[in-house]
Amino acid sequence: MRELSWLIGLAFGSVLSAQAQTVQVAAAGSLREVVVSGSRSAQDPDELPMSIDVIGQKELESKQINDIRDLANDLPNVSVKRAPARFTLASGNTGRDGNAGFNIRGLEGNRVLLLTDSIRMPRSYVFNANAFGRDYFDIGLVKRVEIVRGPASVLYGSDSVAGLVNFITYEPSDFLTKEKTFGGRVALSGSSEDNGVSAGATLAGRANDTVEWLIGVNAGRSEGLKNMGSNDAANTTRTTPNPETDTSNSLLAKVVIRPNADQKHVLTFEHVEKKADYDMLSSKSTAAVIAAASTSSTAVLGSTANTEMNRDRLTWDARYQLSSALADSLQTVVSYQAAGSREVSTEDRNTAADRVRDTTYDEDTWQFGLQANKLLRAGDLAQKLTYGADYTRASVRTLGTGVTPAAGETFPLKRFPDTIESSAALYAQDEIIIGPWSITPGARVDHFKIDASQAGFNATAVSMSGSAVSPKLGTLYRLTPEWSVFGNYASGFKAPNAGQVNAFFENTTQYYKTIPNPDLKPEKSQNFEIGTRGRLESLTLDVAAFTGRFKDLINDFQVVGGAGTAASPTIYQSVNIANARISGFEVKGSWDWGRVAGGQLSTPFTYGMTRGRDMDTGKPLDTIDPAKLRAGVQYATTAWDLHLDLAHHSAKKQSDTNSAVFLTPAATTVDLGGQWRIKKDLRLNATVGNLTNKKYWNWSDVRAVTSSQLAVIDSFSQPGRSLKVSLVADF
Repeated sequence: MRELSWLIGLAFGSVLSAQAQTVQVAAAGSLREVVVSGSRSAQDPDELPMSIDVIGQKELESKQINDIRDLANDLPNVSVKRAPARFTLASGNTGRDGNAGFNIRGLEGNRVLLLTDSIRMPRSYVFNANAFGRDYFDIGLVKRVEIVRGPASVLYGSDSVAGLVNFITYEPSDFLTKEKTFGGRVALSGSSEDNGVSAGATLAGRANDTVEWLIGVNAGRSEGLKNMGSNDAANTTRTTPNPETDTSNSLLAKVVIRPNADQKHVLTFEHVEKKADYDMLSSKSTAAVIAAASTSSTAVLGSTANTEMNRDRLTWDARYQLSSALADSLQTVVSYQAAGSREVSTEDRNTAADRVRDTTYDEDTWQFGLQANKLLRAGDLAQKLTYGADYTRASVRTLGTGVTPAAGETFPLKRFPDTIESSAALYAQDEIIIGPWSITPGARVDHFKIDASQAGFNATAVSMSGSAVSPKLGTLYRLTPEWSVFGNYASGFKAPNAGQVNAFFENTTQYYKTIPNPDLKPEKSQNFEIGTRGRLESLTLDVAAFTGRFKDLINDFQVVGGAGTAASPTIYQSVNIANARISGFEVKGSWDWGRVAGGQLSTPFTYGMTRGRDMDTGKPLDTIDPAKLRAGVQYATTAWDLHLDLAHHSAKKQSDTNSAVFLTPAATTVDLGGQWRIKKDLRLNATVGNLTNKKYWNWSDVRAVTSSQLAVIDSFSQPGRSLKVSLVADF
């Protein structure tokens, strides 16, 4: 990759030339953001030998980030798929999963680990026409989001083969001070993108020197995400969004107990629920289909869908300060989480029997953690040891019922058997600091088990177990007080899940079926990254170049045998066959122009590019997003600030895709926003999105578009000009 080689040279050339600079860094004593995801303890992200993004409360508010789709907008090589809701009862899953989940550097789905307060979140589930996403979050409860790019399996285990996203929720101390014993925040917001409105309030208090508490609630209502389509026909030719009503409600409650100066106990209850009701006008047959003799009986006269997601979490997080030769501090975590998704679809057919599908996917999970930290010093040598053990046990279930099943099937049915997935792990990491050097080796050993039940399952289920060892090595060198360089090697793995091991469907009239695979191996990755950071008076700069090898990637529903006849039905199976290589780079930074007309003027910028290829076939990976450049101008005064943001989406080239039928053209969009600090504790935020009303598409939304959908491609386009407004008050 010429661009990658050029960037590496530029990055390190700028570092070497910067050693002679004498500019001063930010004034000593200024507050620095700390993160926990990179090392499982609070640490300055600039001291970590890895790429990590931190989106704090100030940015979440001023950019009016309301969901995970908004969260990914400004981040290079990160995206969230949000396809329009255009599915039918029994086929296609376009848009069924809403905000489906994160794509980091070209890998997505369950290969990205999602956490809340470092507690694992539910997986996505996709099976034929069913698709449940991973948007079990309410950003209104979140004060900070941390994104680690690249494998993080050493500290977090399975599912972090591509990276992780950690949502950190509020604590009482975020609203209280030593003198202030009661406080909180209220917020109102609205968006024309989906005609959405939301309201939230958070209250926090200190009962005494030992006990603090917090309770936060949020509620939202919206419609379907708008697009640039213009055809309102109530049939399959429709390009405007289907009628949709979304509701969301959430609750966060915390009690913080400090029995003495050496202990802190945090009890957390979190509830998030989201519902959507659809009138699937795009599923209705046209008049020609209804009139045709060959299709008249099964023509669709009307269709609806109702989806819901619920997640409840109860966590006890205890931290102890010790005076021990083995540990300076100890953390114990016990968490229980119940999560479920459900979709009910109905279909009114002309003269054929009407159909109903009721599908559920549930995960109930126990998580236990024990972690110790120890700081050792000997002259100029310092070591920060982090070691511990994790145990996770999840009960995973799916069930399908309804009316008028497909020919050859009967209700109720399970797409995989009720399964207990468990894992136990030991891990250790040592950060060694010698003068300007930080060297961080680490390793983790995981043992996983999949225990499948035969009860209520229509096929023979298999159970399996296995182990994985994940090493890492990171190095950071502080060239000057302003510049540092880093490099890291990290491995990752993802264990097979219940659906991959025992996915089941069998159609005796169409002659196809699936079979289990007890020999599935974990997916594995090896990632190398080098980068540099600059923290100058006028410039902040982060540059990283990466390359990764991914082995034994699991392909679901691969044809492994059969001729599609009654005597020899086609056989599908999940198998390890894919090997891939992904490389790319990212640039992030900001140039401070200084004081201009009484305000501070700056230019933030990001750029990311990734390339990926299937090493077995030589074909490009379709999960790679085109390069994206973002640059802007920000002007801030004491009372208000204004920002103009430009985003250039590169075109998707035919040489960079496997079999796409629609290639997204290049597009440049402009957003204009600002904040007015009406008074000390009252802020008004407003943003005009897509100021020029540009029609454009995101690759993640259209890469699975079929030839038959080209006629309605406008339904996949992004919203035109829109307005977001929010009012936030602290007290």
